[in-house]
Amino acid sequence: MNFLVSLLSNPAILLGIVSFVGLVAQRKKSTEVLTGTLKTAIGFLIFGVGASTMTTTLQNFNTMFQKGFHLTGVIASPEAATALAQGKYGFVVSITLIMGFIMNLVFARITPFKNVFFTGGHSLFFACVLALVLKAHGMTNTWAIVIGGSILGFVSAALPELCQPFMRKITGNNTQAIGHFNMIGYALSGFVGNVFKKYKDQTTENIKFPGWLSFFKDFLMGVATVMTLLFYIAALAAGKVTVTKLSGTTNWLVFPLIQALTFTAGISILMTGVRMFLAEITAAFVAISEKFIPGSRPALDVPTIFPYAPTAVLVGFLSSYVAGLLAIVVMVILKFSIVIIPAAHICFFSGGTAGIFGNSTGGWRGAILGSFIVGLLLAFLPVILYPTFVHLGISGSMFPNVDYNVVGSLLNWFLGLFH
Repeated sequence: MNFLVSLLSNPAILLGIVSFVGLVAQRKKSTEVLTGTLKTAIGFLIFGVGASTMTTTLQNFNTMFQKGFHLTGVIASPEAATALAQGKYGFVVSITLIMGFIMNLVFARITPFKNVFFTGGHSLFFACVLALVLKAHGMTNTWAIVIGGSILGFVSAALPELCQPFMRKITGNNTQAIGHFNMIGYALSGFVGNVFKKYKDQTTENIKFPGWLSFFKDFLMGVATVMTLLFYIAALAAGKVTVTKLSGTTNWLVFPLIQALTFTAGISILMTGVRMFLAEITAAFVAISEKFIPGSRPALDVPTIFPYAPTAVLVGFLSSYVAGLLAIVVMVILKFSIVIIPAAHICFFSGGTAGIFGNSTGGWRGAILGSFIVGLLLAFLPVILYPTFVHLGISGSMFPNVDYNVVGSLLNWFLGLFH
């Protein structure tokens, strides 16, 4: 059991197996099969190293920002919430994950939704949400697994379809789908971008910077500059004592600079991995599509589209994070029972992707508005399900993603009609 859970939670191995099957089905030479399989797995691991590096630095930013500005509440971070859920309902969560992957293949085979979801971490998070909601309504383990796995399989195949019209605009083809459970939010961002459709050619990638800001034309230089500014704001607000606990032997005023540059290095590594594995998995998937699931395509993690509009990623991150901070103010003023604190790494990946979708239909204006709305959804939607999870002993952290909360809340409401 642990073997299967570990396998399905590790997209590098899973994608490597898919690449192997596809290349064998195409009757490639053994050397080509080996090379393509290893390049796919290694490329995704490089991608993972970059993503992990970025996430670690942003978690340090979260700590400094919360301490510096005295923010208290529930952290919108699925990793911590998943650890709590697995501790209490590990068996149900694990089998729901496996069942969900199997049902994804079934739905992709028998329905018009031809997307095969490969972002194992997100599937695990969604399995946790579904298991918690179903157990909260007194479902037996068997029924929770059957219902949860079926829902997970269906949304894995169906939700990427919402994003596909915008994916064709972004990538210029129809061979790849998004596999990241904020897809309702991304599609909404692309739709909202149409408000500025007459400005769609004024994209984030064509922004004309004045001479003294010309270095922003280089995406990595822009990221390094913006992140350095943000890290120093957080560090100075947090103070020497708090920052020193994070920095260890590194001087507390040097630490923010190192973290910002490390984050920038992480995104460079991430994009290198994307370029390496994406070409291999796309080519191998042709045979999968032709022989096993006709017309299917891989649904992959969001950084695979970062290279298409890298500046939109930065714009989307900033806009969604501002929205999350504004949401805190609203929750405090309106005296919400809980306050959801946005996690910077969630806003970067989810808000940044929303920026790309908004940019594809409304240029830089669409990127700002679309990601801002997604940032608000990431903050406010978790409030709905949090009381249900607290009842099960899952508190202090929450699943922020739009799809988890929309589907989970609808399921919770529907089951409540009979409970």
